[in-house]
Amino acid sequence: MAGQEDRPESQGLFAAVSIDTKQKVEKQYFEEECPETAPRIGTRHLQILLYFLVGFIGFGFRVVLSVGIVAMMDPKTNNNPAILTYPEWTDKNVILSAFFWGYIIPQVFAGWAASRFGAKWFLVITFTINSIVGFFIPFTARLLGSKGVMLSRAIQGFCQGFIFPSLTHLLSQWVPSEERSILGTIVYASGPCGTILAMFITGMISASWYGWPMAFYLYGVLGICWCVAMVCLGYDSPALHPSISTAERLYIEKSLGHTNKKTKYPTPWKAIFSSGPVWALFITQTGNNYCFWTLLTQIPSYMNYVMNFNIKENSVLSALPYLTLWILSFGVGFASDFIINRGFLTRTTSRKIFNSLGLFIPAVALVLLGYTGADQATQAVALLIIAVGSNAFHYSGFSVNHIDLSPNHAGTVMGLCNGFSQITGVVAPLVVQFFVTNETDPSQWRIIFFITAAFNILTATAFDIFGSGKVQPWNEPEVKN
Repeated sequence: MAGQEDRPESQGLFAAVSIDTKQKVEKQYFEEECPETAPRIGTRHLQILLYFLVGFIGFGFRVVLSVGIVAMMDPKTNNNPAILTYPEWTDKNVILSAFFWGYIIPQVFAGWAASRFGAKWFLVITFTINSIVGFFIPFTARLLGSKGVMLSRAIQGFCQGFIFPSLTHLLSQWVPSEERSILGTIVYASGPCGTILAMFITGMISASWYGWPMAFYLYGVLGICWCVAMVCLGYDSPALHPSISTAERLYIEKSLGHTNKKTKYPTPWKAIFSSGPVWALFITQTGNNYCFWTLLTQIPSYMNYVMNFNIKENSVLSALPYLTLWILSFGVGFASDFIINRGFLTRTTSRKIFNSLGLFIPAVALVLLGYTGADQATQAVALLIIAVGSNAFHYSGFSVNHIDLSPNHAGTVMGLCNGFSQITGVVAPLVVQFFVTNETDPSQWRIIFFITAAFNILTATAFDIFGSGKVQPWNEPEVKN
């Protein structure tokens, strides 16, 4: 599409005016005369690719241990006698929860800092540390045992605590409101996509001659490669990008309603903490996260000890639910944007409907899973696919609601909600540790599934009653006359 530089008449128009007037006339020209010049595929989509990849690799780091710990602690799963295993470890679920000890700490600061200073370098620095620590986990396990792995995971969690508050802020700068559901879904669905590959690859590698350490080395290298790409190609906003077309920049800025990128709004902490829609968002995000982390950390163990799948079968079948989730997420995003943009439903109603589908359907599937016996492996896998796959609807529910409520403070709102809700990542494995004393007993797993279903139902209901898709009054400071 042609930009200003391709239009001689626009150059003549702008030549005789001051810089300020030129910017105003340029903005009016592109908004009123040729809004169609904004490219359908442009620089914003390269940024989305970068955001997708960091979520993809980041979730890979999380999942590698969830699958790999089976091989780390069970000598029978290793085909290379030179690969060390640690059957003496008795604190598996504590190790799995250690990631969240660090993850919940930086969330609020990360969101505020991204809004205040930009997100790029926070992401690059923290993800570099995350990748290096992840690469060396096999050495840490050998030298420092399970406590060393816990420390490594807590450090990784702290570093990854910057990812989603930063990405939410970046989305609020780069994604036009008309494309929010689909592009937001692509970024937030990077987690399930990364989960699919990590589960499959980790299972295959762990069962091979290379053994489980190779999975950690692989993701360490991928993480460093992403950091290099972000340094070279990533930018905090369209206004800071050196080669974005004028048409695309103005299209994004007009849609978002903020063209002056130097404006730094003070954070309305009191208004945020007293906002009913923010509390509703936090509650439903907490319920969803409890379900997500329970299933993500425990599906491999459930498949291994209850359904008696070997590690290769385990990795493939554990990945199937997340493959379903990832595939469905794209259709959900397109459908949500279509419904809202065509005016069939308000943004608030659409968010509530999609969020309810994303939490109520998994709850029903988990209740049925609780009554599934060890001899009903096919039914168990099908219900897990439904439970995880239908969760895709929430990507057009609460996942993009932070930007709905406050484009200017989306990173901060995400930091608050995501940070405190991620306490469930610590709690979920410990609840399993408490109730599941015999991992081969389906009746004990039934308690876990029922607790998780109850969380989904109660928290989704709270969002249906108190949630909103409208920009809140505190998004911008009051104008004093």
